[in-house]
Amino acid sequence: MSDAYTPPNVWKWDSESGGQFASINRPIAGPTHDKALPVGKHPMQLYSLATPNGVKATIMLEELLALGHEGAEYDAHLIRITEGDQFSSGFVDINPNSKIPALVDHSTTPSIRVFESGSILLYLAEKFGAFLPHTPEQRTETLNWLFWQMGAGPFLGGGFGHFYAYAPEKYEYPINRYTMEVKRQLDVLDRQLAEHPFVAGRDYTIADMAIWPWYGAVVKNEAYDAAEFLEAHTYKNVNRWVQEVGERPAVQRGKMVNRTWGEPSGQLHERHDASDFDRRTQDKIEGSGDGAG
Repeated sequence: MSDAYTPPNVWKWDSESGGQFASINRPIAGPTHDKALPVGKHPMQLYSLATPNGVKATIMLEELLALGHEGAEYDAHLIRITEGDQFSSGFVDINPNSKIPALVDHSTTPSIRVFESGSILLYLAEKFGAFLPHTPEQRTETLNWLFWQMGAGPFLGGGFGHFYAYAPEKYEYPINRYTMEVKRQLDVLDRQLAEHPFVAGRDYTIADMAIWPWYGAVVKNEAYDAAEFLEAHTYKNVNRWVQEVGERPAVQRGKMVNRTWGEPSGQLHERHDASDFDRRTQDKIEGSGDGAG
């Protein structure tokens, strides 16, 4: 290839890498500025943005509240990642990796920090005894798929999403490489969902909450504008599942929290009480039904 790149003996960070998120990418960790995080009145304090990873946490919290778990009441504080909020000293204290979402459980003494979206789902499932089966077989199958998403997601987002949608220049090799992998992942899900109503089996679990925000967004063309490119409509079982999970009222509420783009009726920048959901939007959500399960 005429534009082939030869890596130097020692890589140096001497310029931004380019692309939509270049301004927040850097090769070092730690805070860039001192700023304490706000703390609301509820046991759970969430610091997040409605990216697919952030939506996992808010869906879980809304599902727990829908089951009547009052201890899952939460404040959701907006972290604007394009403005570097995740590099504040307060946020880094909660998540040294400076990624959303991050959660602090103030119902314990001392309080407990939880970071990484999969860890948050597992922590809340175990704390409230919900959305994680108790039998060894079903529990393990749920965790199989939870960790499948943790491993598969970077290929979808940082791989395919970056090179297809965000990179400053498009190159055939990385786009083809990651497209092949994403289609393989969709096929994995489609085959599993051909035999089960939900990803881990007969029950709706944290596995669905982990996988739906990412793959549902792709199938519904809400991420990367790539549904046609990926022929997402051909994965019939995935599409059925995406539709059914998306009809759940708690999922619709969770998708709104910390959202700052799209239709105004679908945005709730911060959530500090259930009443923060606009009554008109709430009525619309509750009238849509909760789907299967």
